[in-house]
Amino acid sequence: MTLRLVDGGWNTELSQALKADTSALRLISPFIKLGALERLLTPSPQFLQVITRYNLDDFASGVSDIAALHRVLAAGGQVRGIRNLHAKLYLFGASRAIVTSANLTAAALDRNQEFGAVTLDPASVASCRAYFDKLWQQGAVLQPGQLEAWEQAVRQHRAAGVQAGPSASLGDFGADAGFQPAPTPASIPAADASRAFVKFLGQGSNRVQLTFPVEQELARAGCHRVLAYPKGKRPRQVRDGALMFIARLTEQPNDITIFGRAIGMAHVDSSDDATPSDMAVPGRGWRAEWPHYVRVHEAEFVAGTMANGVSLNDLKAAVGANAFASTQRNVAKGEGNTDPDRAYLRAAQVELSPDGLAWLRDRLQQAFDAHGVVPRDVLAALP
Repeated sequence: MTLRLVDGGWNTELSQALKADTSALRLISPFIKLGALERLLTPSPQFLQVITRYNLDDFASGVSDIAALHRVLAAGGQVRGIRNLHAKLYLFGASRAIVTSANLTAAALDRNQEFGAVTLDPASVASCRAYFDKLWQQGAVLQPGQLEAWEQAVRQHRAAGVQAGPSASLGDFGADAGFQPAPTPASIPAADASRAFVKFLGQGSNRVQLTFPVEQELARAGCHRVLAYPKGKRPRQVRDGALMFIARLTEQPNDITIFGRAIGMAHVDSSDDATPSDMAVPGRGWRAEWPHYVRVHEAEFVAGTMANGVSLNDLKAAVGANAFASTQRNVAKGEGNTDPDRAYLRAAQVELSPDGLAWLRDRLQQAFDAHGVVPRDVLAALP
């Protein structure tokens, strides 16, 4: 059979195709995440060409990675950009073509219901190659230093705590091939994060009830822009792109309630520390004892009250010792603490295992779907 219709298992399809023909890999994908690209570069193709988007708003929101473009260049490949690109095509030498709705992201390869076709028909493969070559000739070539300039612009945008989206305009450096704008998905960053943490807000002495309004906690903590850590304990574990689940200590019953998520940035000494003006914001004098920041962007919070969030106790009950990275490692080693209740004692955050991340990501999305999210204009109006 020279044509197969496929509605899942795209990671396997792409990997098997590359193993069967490593002579050349040509791909068109509007959004490319580094982790998904790394999978596709094993084994390494002898020749590599990539057509993607150069819209800095995509990079700022996390649906695509500038680091992935660096990786293509490091592998000896070439990259060109098309504005408003929507097509997805994967060509393996002259032997196979895959036309699919799947971007080169973990969300598309592992989780989303993507549909497409795999063909071994020489005429069909040649037609796909002709389409690729046409776009390649139209695409904008990366200029020296361009990626570094984009990284600086994106980092400044993220550090300001600005939400990417319709109001953002960091620039699109792709060539105009006559394509109309297509919507940008909002869920890819949460699905593609390689590391994730639950960041705790509040202390055992100042828990809030489940009736406590989420927007009141946002105004108090400023967690739509920064997450605060205690004096002398800088958050070195968090790296750019980490998924930060934001939780509040609650009572009746005592629990930790996850009510939001955001994409974290690596802590930078001095520039990510509280200033006197930060501490002077009404109700935030506590920053004197919690002066170190992890800046966040693309923050989303469940609307309503804490009762609409997700219980950490439910996570531990569902996943057990495999909920957190440390306890899961200890289970595998057969030594050390495997009690999830002791994994975060006196800690400002806890790192999730892949199992814990998958469970919490799905449950929080269900909460967003059921109760809605705090509107962006409300977040923008907060101090």
